Amino acid sequence: MNRKVVLGTGVVVVAAVAIGLYASANKGDAATSKTSVALITDAAGIDDKSFQQSAWQGLTSWAKANDMKQGKGGYTYFQAKTSADFETNINQAVANGYQNIYGIGFPKTPAINAAAKKYPKNNFMIIDDIAKKRQNVVSVTFHTEQSSYLAGVAAAKTTKTNQLGFIGGMESAVVKTFETGFVAGAKSVNPDIKVDVQYVGDFADAGKAKTIAASMYQNGSDVIYQAAGGAGAGVFTEAKDLNEKQTKARKVWVVGVDVDQAADGVYQATDGKSNFTLTSATKGVGTAVKDVTERAAKDKFPGGQHLVYGLKNKGVAVTRGQMSAGAWQAVQKAQKAIVAGDVKVPAK
Repeated sequence: MNRKVVLGTGVVVVAAVAIGLYASANKGDAATSKTSVALITDAAGIDDKSFQQSAWQGLTSWAKANDMKQGKGGYTYFQAKTSADFETNINQAVANGYQNIYGIGFPKTPAINAAAKKYPKNNFMIIDDIAKKRQNVVSVTFHTEQSSYLAGVAAAKTTKTNQLGFIGGMESAVVKTFETGFVAGAKSVNPDIKVDVQYVGDFADAGKAKTIAASMYQNGSDVIYQAAGGAGAGVFTEAKDLNEKQTKARKVWVVGVDVDQAADGVYQATDGKSNFTLTSATKGVGTAVKDVTERAAKDKFPGGQHLVYGLKNKGVAVTRGQMSAGAWQAVQKAQKAIVAGDVKVPAK
């Protein structure tokens, strides 16, 4: 860059530098405006160790790879205290210039539907539900019944009591796919196995989830699959409290959800260190966020579409975790059958 320096009474004018910096800053704003992203989360937030955390990790990963900064003109999140905040937070996101607004979780669907109509020049995405079809909205769902089926196979191959537990967050069509798939997978191994099914009532009350888990373990369930979002932390807390009082051979298990929750299962038993996260039924929320953001960056936002991710396109999966060789072999066999179409997993 050529700099014109005028020396007079000790004043140095670097006009070209100032102009260049101004132009560069404004160029950056223009470049990021079409890909600026705001996540709309619930009270559990981006560190719920579940699907909202996965969404945030996917977004930050894309942002880092594409030199997009956190904050205005880049990416951020708006965390709600209650569902009444969803619409307000979306309005704030639009007012702050975020072009792409993603509702993370089906409870945000009504607010996304309203906002998509109100702000036709913005792009919207809903995760885990199907929004009203508009050209500025994309809906993303997952075949969570498939990964849950595999989790059910793993649990049935592991239990010593032939009794399992399922703890859901908010009872809904989406969470029912986790429950239904899990029960179907478990019963494919043992038709007589018992599955105790209970719901927390929301995705944030870890205390209530802990209480439910305590009751399930006390009543004989030795493997619990939690699909409860941030509330699921309570299930891990209860399992850890129990396991630290007994030997590794008597451990109770937890099946993680949405992200690999192996780290949450580490504990100190009376006879040494161990891990009670049997496996995690993962869901590629972060993958979907990265995918849609990448398309938006290329002016190819998939508005009006319904994107579905399952075992076949690696949108859902289960981790090897602490499964025995026999359980892992059974899971792999079941996965191949599902992908080949030989096993049809019920979703409801």
